[in-house]
Amino acid sequence: MDWSDHALWWPARNTWLTRTRSTLDQCGVQADAQLYFTPMHKTLRVQLPDLRYLDCRVDFSIKTFNAVVNLCKELGMRHPEELSFCKPLEANHLKYNLKDMPCNKKRNSDNRSKNSIPADTNTFIASHSPSGSTGSLDKTNPPLMCAPVTPNRHQTSTPISSPVSQSGTWKRNNHTSSFGEMNGSYSPNANNSLTLEMLNGSMESSLAHSPAHPSPEARSRLLRPRTLVERARMNVAWLDSSLSIMEQGVREFDTLCLRFKFYSFYDLNPKYDSVRINQIYEQAKWQLLNEELDCTEEEMLMFAALQVQVTLQSGVPQPVLDNSSTVVEDDIDAALTDLQVTLEGSHINSGHNDITQVPELFDYLRFSKPKKLTLKATKRYWFTCRDLHLTLYKSREEAAQGAEPIHHINLRGCEVTPEVNIAQGKYGIKLEVPSADGMTEMSIRCDSEEQYAKWMAACRLAAKGRSLADSSYESEVKSIEAFLQMQHPAPAPAINPASLDINPDDYVAPRFARKMKGKLVQRILEAHANVKDLPLVDAKMSYIKAWQSLPDYGISLFIVKFMGHKKEELLGVAFNRLMRMDISSGDHIKTWRYNTMKAWNVNWEVKHMMVQFEDGNIIFSCLSADCKVIHEFIGGYIFLSMRSKEANQTLNEEMFHKLTGGWV
Repeated sequence: MDWSDHALWWPARNTWLTRTRSTLDQCGVQADAQLYFTPMHKTLRVQLPDLRYLDCRVDFSIKTFNAVVNLCKELGMRHPEELSFCKPLEANHLKYNLKDMPCNKKRNSDNRSKNSIPADTNTFIASHSPSGSTGSLDKTNPPLMCAPVTPNRHQTSTPISSPVSQSGTWKRNNHTSSFGEMNGSYSPNANNSLTLEMLNGSMESSLAHSPAHPSPEARSRLLRPRTLVERARMNVAWLDSSLSIMEQGVREFDTLCLRFKFYSFYDLNPKYDSVRINQIYEQAKWQLLNEELDCTEEEMLMFAALQVQVTLQSGVPQPVLDNSSTVVEDDIDAALTDLQVTLEGSHINSGHNDITQVPELFDYLRFSKPKKLTLKATKRYWFTCRDLHLTLYKSREEAAQGAEPIHHINLRGCEVTPEVNIAQGKYGIKLEVPSADGMTEMSIRCDSEEQYAKWMAACRLAAKGRSLADSSYESEVKSIEAFLQMQHPAPAPAINPASLDINPDDYVAPRFARKMKGKLVQRILEAHANVKDLPLVDAKMSYIKAWQSLPDYGISLFIVKFMGHKKEELLGVAFNRLMRMDISSGDHIKTWRYNTMKAWNVNWEVKHMMVQFEDGNIIFSCLSADCKVIHEFIGGYIFLSMRSKEANQTLNEEMFHKLTGGWV
């Protein structure tokens, strides 16, 4: 046998002895130490974003980040830095903060009495799991046997004498069986588990095409957070990317979930990313169906319509994308477009290519600034938007005469939230503008969809520090218009409702299903008429873009206590900013952009985190997860922001660990 995949595991120290040039004495091993000689590659049951289970061979001895990178290579998914492993959550985890979990209290007291090192360093333990499954290593587990004579039903390690396929399942009597059929311990969805070999041999099981209905077992284990607090507690489960999965309580044949952790998708290209697009689409779909993300009734029907189109197109042959002939042309076209924008500026002022003229947007809009104890009263003003600033005048004539403006708003760093209700003809933009007292709320009301799209695009770009001259302005306007257009119901369905077997629970979140009971299928198919001509990949991409347009998209929540404050608050972590939020309403109290951040540090002894900004520092402790999770989110988003077409796209693993590890 080849012993090259074996290594020594030291359970008392919860570590692998990977420095093969060091002696045992140099590693601190004494004569009474118990070491296990065990394979580094073990079978891991992975739940994909589409809720399917896959038996994979994963290296338990390398850092979790590197294990995810290797797994994504096997799955055919680019940009693995956007994903990570998390442990399966149970309903009990939504009821308590991390330190208040009953199992954690018991374990912490045991650790104090034994003066031992807590083994599961992200301190998350699943409550009702089998021995060794998604739990802490300080539990009494069956020993990791090096070379048992015969495999038995309760062993927790691959025996050396048993041949193992590359896909990570045991081979016996010339047929493959998953561990769920052989092992006596609980394994979710064991009968529906797949291997990479099975996926590669079956088009129906391809990762680019998910089943229309997940298994009942997987569906039953999904959690539905009811409040912002419960949403925040869901982020407790992320593994530490800088530690191996073995160091975090995971054992062979345990289950981990592979999920997109960072909502910053780079270079999403249908030509190369069919698997990646499908898995992002599936994760977005389940977020909406489980009410992890809020949306309006019209938006929910639009998502349901796109999902119907994806289901219909999945059984239809799709046009083949040519990966060879158009790549060079696309690169040349993109380069020419960038050069044209650089030389001419934006085309926002149609008919003018004068690069000395600063683009400007102007129109009559309605404005309100809510005051305490009074209703919002909207007034009509003449608005101008130029160089990241909104300026309001009483009339167009006063603006032309150079009169003193009524309001002057700096949009850089503000929060921009849509307030749209198409059925009521409401097209509003909610602005939360940074001020000395926190975030000042303001509202803008537009008269039409076209007007709304222009001003919403301008506000979104200005909030990121980009003016109307930016090359992305036109595409942002078109994206908003397309998003609104898809929400308009058609006069009649394009498909006879009787010809489709639609279970509303598979397409609409429960609160909308209850509200529209009886007429739901009809309304879904009316919305479907807008997207009936989309091919499969386009329907998925439209779903993803619409998901990204939602106000709460990409905000990972944590329950924190800021230094000097007694009450609990929410901290929202997004791809470009941190947000201090009200724990009951989710209103933004203050926003800090990463481009004003100087450093972020953690005091690991007291678990306090400090983030330094140009306008001051913030210090807080995290209650809903280990502070390492927030540290890794911030560092990960900084790392992802460094990606560009000009930069070398080789994954800089050392830089990722430097930004997220917290120990450098």
